[in-house]
Amino acid sequence: MNEIIYKKNIAEDIVEIKFRNPLIAQKFEPGQFIVVHNNKKSERIPLTIVGTEDDNVRLIVQQVGYSTEKLCSLKAGESLLDVAGPLGKPSELDNFGDVVCITGGIGAALLLPVARKLKKLGNRITVIEGVRCKKFLILEEELRDIADEFIPVSDDGSFGEKGLVTKPFKELLQNRTPDFVFAVGPTVMMQAVSKITASEDIPLTVSLNPIMVDGTGMCGSCRVEVEGETKFACVDGPEFDGNKVNFELLIKRLIMYEKEEKIIKFKS
Repeated sequence: MNEIIYKKNIAEDIVEIKFRNPLIAQKFEPGQFIVVHNNKKSERIPLTIVGTEDDNVRLIVQQVGYSTEKLCSLKAGESLLDVAGPLGKPSELDNFGDVVCITGGIGAALLLPVARKLKKLGNRITVIEGVRCKKFLILEEELRDIADEFIPVSDDGSFGEKGLVTKPFKELLQNRTPDFVFAVGPTVMMQAVSKITASEDIPLTVSLNPIMVDGTGMCGSCRVEVEGETKFACVDGPEFDGNKVNFELLIKRLIMYEKEEKIIKFKS
């Protein structure tokens, strides 16, 4: 169980991993995630499930710290210590009609199974994929295959048009109004998209990525405010109505954890 059967570097500091776990593979639905415990000294890491095939689970992991670095150093034939999941509520998807999917960075990993399901349900899909620069690009070909229209952007212009994902999104809205928007990526990106959709009264779903520890709603670290109510991203989400999320509060909490992490690293 949890034996790694495939590993490949697919971009700078980004690794694709496939491991064997029949139970998770059978139960997974788009939008859900797992929590991985790599070894006895590592953190519990929440990771998006990119897809499943037979008894295997596909992950894409970005190296951002000690635990993800150790996870990405594992080789085919080695095993994960333990895995919990699938966790979170599945995406609530339907035949909306004209759908725009917006993603930034590693968010493309979560978008892929959602976009596949949206396409299967009969939607017309426009994908706007943004990255800092081309060396961090992932899943372009698979997203292009799904999309009826694919719009690439990057901060430095090395991938498609130079700029942020909001630029082509605003340009798109000059010609038509989509029936539904799905956004996943950096929190500030999703906040920027929500300001646009809220002003245009366009339905928006976002997949939030607050700090998670246990993934079962007990620790409370992943709490977010949605329409004035406290929700836990791990059990009530991770997807929410993006036009009702209090992004300012979420960003403040993320910054708080980031500062604490820097203090801990400095002291150690």
